[in-house]
Amino acid sequence: MTQTPQPPVPAEWQTRAEKTDYRQTARYDETIAYSRRLDASSPLIRYQSFGISGEGRDLPLLIVAEGETFTPEAARKAGKAVLLIQACIHPGEPDGKDAGLALLRDIAITKTRRGLLERVVILYIPIYNVDGHERFGPYNRINQNGPEEMGWRANATNLNLNRDYMKLDAPETRAWLKVWNQWKPDLLIDCHVTDGADYQYDITYIYEHHEHVPKAIVDWHRDAFDGRIFPATERAGSLLAQYMTFRDNRDASKGIDAFIMPPRFSTGYTPLRNSPGLTIETHMLKDYRTRVRGTYDLLMYTLEEMNRNTERLLGAVRSSEEEAIALGRSFDPKRLVPLRVEMTDKTVPFQLKGVEALTDISEVSGKGRVVFGTKPVEYTVPLYDDVRVTKAVAPPLYYIVPPQWKDVIEILAAHGLRLERLAAPVEIEVESYRFSEVKWAASPFEGRLRASYKTSVVRERRTFAAGSVVVPLAQAASRVAIHLLEPDAPDSFVSWGFFNAIFEQKEDAEDYKLEKLARDMLARDENLRREFEERLKRDAKFAASPEARLKFFYERSPYWDRQMNLYPVGRITTELNLRLTDF
Repeated sequence: MTQTPQPPVPAEWQTRAEKTDYRQTARYDETIAYSRRLDASSPLIRYQSFGISGEGRDLPLLIVAEGETFTPEAARKAGKAVLLIQACIHPGEPDGKDAGLALLRDIAITKTRRGLLERVVILYIPIYNVDGHERFGPYNRINQNGPEEMGWRANATNLNLNRDYMKLDAPETRAWLKVWNQWKPDLLIDCHVTDGADYQYDITYIYEHHEHVPKAIVDWHRDAFDGRIFPATERAGSLLAQYMTFRDNRDASKGIDAFIMPPRFSTGYTPLRNSPGLTIETHMLKDYRTRVRGTYDLLMYTLEEMNRNTERLLGAVRSSEEEAIALGRSFDPKRLVPLRVEMTDKTVPFQLKGVEALTDISEVSGKGRVVFGTKPVEYTVPLYDDVRVTKAVAPPLYYIVPPQWKDVIEILAAHGLRLERLAAPVEIEVESYRFSEVKWAASPFEGRLRASYKTSVVRERRTFAAGSVVVPLAQAASRVAIHLLEPDAPDSFVSWGFFNAIFEQKEDAEDYKLEKLARDMLARDENLRREFEERLKRDAKFAASPEARLKFFYERSPYWDRQMNLYPVGRITTELNLRLTDF
């Protein structure tokens, strides 16, 4: 397909990509200079830094608006929707940077894209991962067709920022959240480039569309993107499809998988904040011009939709917020919020616009390899895009976090959650969890050793110290609290290792003391004796381990640490009548 021609641009306003016939992309300093020049040349654009990176660089933000709607308050008062566009969270994928700068120029300088600010305010981050952007070179993206040089995927501490939206380990993520909490954007678009197989599509996309996402957000995604934005982008000359992962690159007939984004990802996070989100994934084997121009068109048609049907978007956001607040207004054990979903084996036929592929046995690797050609082919393959909920929870009215877990409390606050503190110690009935079969990953993931475990519910009275933090769920960000504080959620504090210390045994016992303790316990408790003897009969591994046999008694004795493997956070399912202070 042929993309629509680019509007004429004066030489002094061409981006680095345009000046070099899309062979190059600008470095950080040049991008900042161009952004500041946009600010200086147009009353529609204001440049600011929204934070500082690990290596000390400013994080650039361009606010694009008409009139005086350059603040969240003014934008809301004017009834405008807020679109946040971010590029270069993976700086080796700079398509969104060059597309976004060109679009802002055409709105504010050449004025060839009029009307896109009538009912919209744009927040634009041309380079999110600024430190990774400046690890610049020609060898950072082996799979990608241009530009000649580009940045590196991770930030200065080797963190992938698009896995950090819940745990907030990076200064860039915390700075981004301040922008989000201040503006509360109605839509996020995150610009990327794929890896993977070859096919005809210029652009693939991801938006969350299953039952773990608020229905109002799913409905808006389908209505706006599928109904109008994607068709308009295709009419402009790009070919689009849902993001796909081939089950076997050598044999497409085995099918393709859709993608589920847990909230560690940008557009997995935004539905928890009641906003739609779109990840653009241009196809890495298409030339850079095609990818940048396709991104430009998709951004432009999204803005047209937002201006044309503003209230539809704002209504979806309001509906999701109201639903989130309602989760904390009453406790209903039958009202479940999905935490985890997984693909089922159910498929639908998908008409794949692929390219010719040949396979043979590689003399290098010794296994089958695929060689993609250029001849277009179309065939029907199974698409796996059906999910089932594997973990769900009935939200409490409140969570309560003891004050010593300061990192956890700090992150809850950074997510914009409303928090309160206990003014005095209190003993209260709570639900919580006890963990078993705790294991850790063999290697770090995003700088952390993730934990896996099984949970069982416990109900008990506990004393919480003054200063313990109460998290009411009757608030718009309630889903963030649920996903952070419910251990079975995929990006919970427990899964990321924030509570690893609770799994450590701190006191031990000598064998000669346990031998005597065991005999005393057996003599006093006939039920315990039967349990021990039955365990010996049915569990050969246990029977063969002196250590396990002695530990059996230690764990059942009053000497065992009852707080080990016990979740410190409480779930409160009844109304509180406590003296609380502001956080």
